Amino acid sequence: MKWSLSLGRIAGIRVQIHVTFLVLLAWIAISEWSRRQSVTAAVMGVLFILALFACVVLHEFGHALTAKRYGIVTRDITLLPIGGVARLERMPDKPSEELLVAIAGPLVNVVIATVLWAVLSVVGTLPDIEAVAAADAGITAQTFLPRLLAVNVLLVAFNLLPAFPMDGGRVLRALLAMRMDYAVATARAAQVGKLFATLFVVLGFFTNPFLIFIGLFVWLGATQESMAAQMKGALDGIPVSQAMLTDFRTLAPNAPLSHAVELLLAGSQQDFPVVDTRGVLGLLTRQTLLEALAKGGDSDAMSRTVDSVMQREISVADAREMLDAALVRLQSAPARTMPVVANGALVGLLTMENVGEFVSVHSALVKAR
Repeated sequence: MKWSLSLGRIAGIRVQIHVTFLVLLAWIAISEWSRRQSVTAAVMGVLFILALFACVVLHEFGHALTAKRYGIVTRDITLLPIGGVARLERMPDKPSEELLVAIAGPLVNVVIATVLWAVLSVVGTLPDIEAVAAADAGITAQTFLPRLLAVNVLLVAFNLLPAFPMDGGRVLRALLAMRMDYAVATARAAQVGKLFATLFVVLGFFTNPFLIFIGLFVWLGATQESMAAQMKGALDGIPVSQAMLTDFRTLAPNAPLSHAVELLLAGSQQDFPVVDTRGVLGLLTRQTLLEALAKGGDSDAMSRTVDSVMQREISVADAREMLDAALVRLQSAPARTMPVVANGALVGLLTMENVGEFVSVHSALVKAR
């Protein structure tokens, strides 16, 4: 994700923080200082947010490590002001596995809340509900753990609402998918999510305006999940050869960049496979070409050869490969184009745009039937 700073890797998963999260910390510190004129209050407020988001990270690792059991890679976990996002390569195909992956996150918060409750019981400071709920009480050494306990309970309750993109929406979809088609289950779960979204928006007008934002977020999440399920259904059992571009241009490795510029301006193709008698050697993307042109003078840049700037580490699809599997790799690849080969020879290109067109045509034909 852009504007994110890496915090390192844990269990092979990159953890990063979005710069807007730093803005949140600064806002919390300034707000607490303004309300109480106390450095201690400002520090406690920031520490509480850091502890809260540590719980959020553990929540996301619950999803990621459970998905890893089923061979699903998590690209990264990013901390945002609104929470954490674990980017899984895909969701499990089996509803029972998706159920476990979805519920693993909230279960982590249940464990955290249970541990905090046990600690507070041992030290004899079980939370006073009224003190914890008081919005103007501030974060102190006495209320720190009780509030952290309360927030984890709220995280469990909120995430288990049966509405995409919360975990409860995926739990509902997994349970429905055990009894019906996956796409139908997703559509019904998305409808439930949109009902909750509408409820949040209505309540937001009369209570807290932040609920309006949550409602819009839930509505968009439900819509995206429904569209993704439709695409998955359309691609099921379809080989790459049926959706690939077959009218394309290639470049020789020793061709000058001026020739690549001519091809870029002459048509709509933006990324060009670099080939010779050995096969596909790499890919010259529009972005790479523009960066190379910007670094040198007009004549120097134009005379450089393609192989001096092309991307050599690229993903390649086989024409007989299933389209849904190739699409997952294309979505995680740095380039927007994937060369397609058959018996070692380049036969086509796979792009997100062309897959989208294929799905549109497929949907139209289904409606016609």
